[in-house]
Amino acid sequence: MAKVVKKAKKKLGTGGFSSQSKGKVVSDLRPEFVPKTPPCMAACPNNTNIREIVTTIAQAEKKGISHEESFQKAWDLLLEKNPLPAVCGRVCPHPCETDCNRTHKDGAVSINNIERFVGDWAIEKDLKVKKLTDETRSEKIAIVGAGPAGLSCAYQLARQGYPVTIFEAFPKAGGMLRYGIPEYRLPRDILDKEIDRIVDLGVDLKCNTSIGRDMTMDDLRKEYSVIFVGIGAHKGLALNIPGEDAPNVYTGAGFLHRVNTGEKIEVGDKVIVIGGGDSAIDAARVSKRLGADVTILYRRTVKEMPAIEHEITEAQKENIKMEFLAAPIEFMMDGNGRASGMKCIRMELKEADSSGRPRPVPIEGSEFEVPATTVIAAISQEPDFAGFENLREGRDWIRTDEHGLTKEENIFAGGDALALGLVTMAIHHGRRAAELIHCNLRGITPEPELKLPIITHDKMKLDFYEAKERHETRAAPPEERMKNPWGEVQAGLTQEEAIEEAIRCMSCASCFDCGTCWKFCQDNAIVKPMFPLEPYKFKMEFCQGCKKCAEECPCGYIEMH
Repeated sequence: MAKVVKKAKKKLGTGGFSSQSKGKVVSDLRPEFVPKTPPCMAACPNNTNIREIVTTIAQAEKKGISHEESFQKAWDLLLEKNPLPAVCGRVCPHPCETDCNRTHKDGAVSINNIERFVGDWAIEKDLKVKKLTDETRSEKIAIVGAGPAGLSCAYQLARQGYPVTIFEAFPKAGGMLRYGIPEYRLPRDILDKEIDRIVDLGVDLKCNTSIGRDMTMDDLRKEYSVIFVGIGAHKGLALNIPGEDAPNVYTGAGFLHRVNTGEKIEVGDKVIVIGGGDSAIDAARVSKRLGADVTILYRRTVKEMPAIEHEITEAQKENIKMEFLAAPIEFMMDGNGRASGMKCIRMELKEADSSGRPRPVPIEGSEFEVPATTVIAAISQEPDFAGFENLREGRDWIRTDEHGLTKEENIFAGGDALALGLVTMAIHHGRRAAELIHCNLRGITPEPELKLPIITHDKMKLDFYEAKERHETRAAPPEERMKNPWGEVQAGLTQEEAIEEAIRCMSCASCFDCGTCWKFCQDNAIVKPMFPLEPYKFKMEFCQGCKKCAEECPCGYIEMH
């Protein structure tokens, strides 16, 4: 072992000290394996363990397990936090991919499509969820609303052995997943199978049961220890323009609900949809499938549209017109009390408003008219608080603390009843509430969430990774879609594609056994494990602090301290 000479010390750029030992520059700094959060996981509203899920599939061969075993393990990891992976793999706008470090090389890993593949594989194999305990708890839990928040909460509590009853006002479970998202985006058999898996845990699902109409919150308090409120936001907002009570004028939420319950709606041949969010895009594409020529009016530009970018692109492929920088100001009416179109005005964008987006301002004298047989105002939506008035806090809707607890004792809430958000956020709300409910009932102190630094691309060696083309899913051609209007548009990845896509994961800040640190260590200070993917170790008595291991580690797992 080289002798460290403690003289002629000189500060290194990293903060350590160097010394000369037999002509070699050494340092007081020593390597450490430093766990970090990958940006995909940090961006996921439900904090899904994306890195481990994807690398479980990618590293199957190294681990000596079959692909089937890796899919099972990946599904088990997904199900720890999300009981609806096949659903989320279709409808989540995947913010995880936006932040993926691989975007700085050749495109993000297709995380969403891997999730969908694993979810679909589990459905095909008819996999069941195991409870975490065989014990049946004495405390009964009431869940109000069978949307993603309520289903998530029910799932987590049922796994812990609690008797759970879900009260759902509509004929079937699913909330906005069923009544707000069209079937061509989310097939109902997929939704039904993932809901059935939750119910099979022993959850009692009571549909067509409205709190406020069929029973009250006080009724629930008498029978149940804890209540979780996940009523969603099914009430579409009106434009507040005279004439919108006409029979051919709908809110976006109301229109989609009626179509998704199977009601036949005659929209005519010219439909105007007002708005730029997901509901507006869905309403426009549904109207197209009902045979109409469709125009979307949006007061900003395509760049500011809050809808999922992919859905905007698909709508454009279906020849849905988009009139940007335009806002409605007045309904045009015929002699029979029906809307015959909209009088609109051109807009220009000024400085950003409270939303952070440019503020649209009308241009004087720029009015124009758009004829229509049906008008759909898909500008936003809100919860129906009938029966839940005590929980509402003004314009803030329902407020909760960081664990989902409302101002009322033992009443939790989550999902769109708090604020409009992603399905993954609603699932997170339900899971978070379930964890605290369990801790409160069992007298357990909740474990604080571990906050690790996020590994960014500039702390990695992207050149180490082989360039690999991202696998995109295939969409049915637009002309084929209208022949089977409610058939699923987007196909999933094949098994081979899902495996290849998982291999693109760079395993940010987690060792993937590349051996680079071991190869570059000239002092034999790194012990390579006997078996693949077992932990590497440092022999600190051999280390000279040359920093090569940290400098060459491609995933940013090793640091010098």
